[in-house]
Amino acid sequence: MKPKIFNRACMKSIFMLFVAGLLIYSCTKQEYAERTDTEVNILGYLQENSDQFSEILKILELTDNDVFIGTYGTYTFFAPTNEAVDMYLSENGYGSVEDVPVEELNNLVRLHLIDQVIETSAFTDGKIPVATMYGQFLTTGAANENGTTKITVNKVAKIQKANVEVGNGIIHVVDHVLPIAKKTLAELIASNDNLSLFNEVVKATGWQERLDQPVTYDEDSIPSYLTVIAQNNEVFHDAGLNSLQDLKEKYSQTGDPTNPEDSLNLYVAYRILPGLKYVADLVTSPSHLTKAPLEVIGVKVKKDTVLINEETFNGVLEKGVVLDRDKSDITASNGVLHQVDGNFNIKLRLPQPVYFDVGDQPEIRQLASVFRKPGNYQTYYPGDLQHIRWGGGLPITYTAHTAGSREAQAYWGDWLEILRLRTGSSSWVEFDTPVIIKGQYKVWITFRTNTRASVAQPLFDGAKLSRTVDFREYRNTELPPRVLESQGYKKSLCGDTWIYNSRFLGIVNVETTGRHVFRLEALTGAGGPSWIDVIEFRPVDMDQLWPKLGGDGQLCTEEDLQPASE
Repeated sequence: MKPKIFNRACMKSIFMLFVAGLLIYSCTKQEYAERTDTEVNILGYLQENSDQFSEILKILELTDNDVFIGTYGTYTFFAPTNEAVDMYLSENGYGSVEDVPVEELNNLVRLHLIDQVIETSAFTDGKIPVATMYGQFLTTGAANENGTTKITVNKVAKIQKANVEVGNGIIHVVDHVLPIAKKTLAELIASNDNLSLFNEVVKATGWQERLDQPVTYDEDSIPSYLTVIAQNNEVFHDAGLNSLQDLKEKYSQTGDPTNPEDSLNLYVAYRILPGLKYVADLVTSPSHLTKAPLEVIGVKVKKDTVLINEETFNGVLEKGVVLDRDKSDITASNGVLHQVDGNFNIKLRLPQPVYFDVGDQPEIRQLASVFRKPGNYQTYYPGDLQHIRWGGGLPITYTAHTAGSREAQAYWGDWLEILRLRTGSSSWVEFDTPVIIKGQYKVWITFRTNTRASVAQPLFDGAKLSRTVDFREYRNTELPPRVLESQGYKKSLCGDTWIYNSRFLGIVNVETTGRHVFRLEALTGAGGPSWIDVIEFRPVDMDQLWPKLGGDGQLCTEEDLQPASE
């Protein structure tokens, strides 16, 4: 029997997993479809416009997907025109679609189909947040065509007509067939002449074999994707490194680059990150673990520029290297490849603040119509979220609050509702934190007060923190900020609402750089939910009041909130 999309859709989506400063299209003129027709479905629309889509219709029929794509559902389909299919056939040496192996055609259909409705307004961070039914992500960008900005997909296709609404989803018409990423990371690097020296050092250190492995899954069904940050020959040349021998002389202190403790091996390992991290994923966290043991890279965003390892040390700015976005987000069969415009080394990383938006979870991010989309929510049950666990069978609900409401002043405008955190069956909830760099931190939790909630004991990696949190407490709005801080409370958000409180929980000594476990255990009963916004880990020597956290995800300083002078 021929393979069907339906058989693998759920399998492909379970493991796959708007970033401020990277809104590519905010000032972009987009072409929207002139026609909206919810009477016909995707198949019907293609049939009604067969002068444009007869070739993709043949493909759907040959793969038995014409019935599937004509049924009820909520899909996004990137529909290649006849000219796009003809180009694909010519470039791959086929005379007609009938000459293409059915399995290849079926894979192409799945790469062009997503099982959620995603309009171009959601193309805001360079990566569509939901994987295709083939299992690979699509990336988006912008290109100028005769004075009109066109949205690009996977750096090769342009959207000719966007947001065609039909009965079972939405269609974006594209002028190229989207290519399936078939090369491994090792093959991608080796095939790029500009990365020849990087390829040599990857080989010499033994990492090429690792980068050539197919994706596997561990006992928790987590895939073995890798992310590589490469640098081209010109970058090496500018750093005075023109050969593998130059690299060995500068970095290989043991004389054996294959030794995991050799500095040249660590030099390469520091450029390899576990997991599938497109640019959109990199900018969501200030630090990311690398394959160099306990070493992290730092990521900062300045306007639309992504910087690696830029920080201020002892009052001196250490400039980072720029992530070359035109040459990044290149999908491989086993990961994603980026390039930077400068050489960078492992550096001493000092403690950095972590503002942990508890609603920022991979499974929630995947819901493009819900995650940080005001007025939407989604409910989850135990086992639904990889990085949150809780007792009992009651749900946790993610809510993105309606714009302009008091609740929307939460960090990023969202929260998690724990129903209910109380002694008994639903007595605990724990979170895997983002990466926290080794050091000492003060821990704060911000919540929306609910007089029917509970009191809880916080724990970090199993150790109780020094103070409890009473989710029933309102913040004192009368005391001066520094006095309030001395009592273990503060106003953590940029907005002026009084409904949020922030409680100091204690000081933790983070002994190893990495992800950790933050846990809450109920000490009392509760007649209502607990609403948790953000958990802060601020270095002990950092100001604990500033910056504050904004509903738009931005940080605000004391100067930002000063009244404008007359």
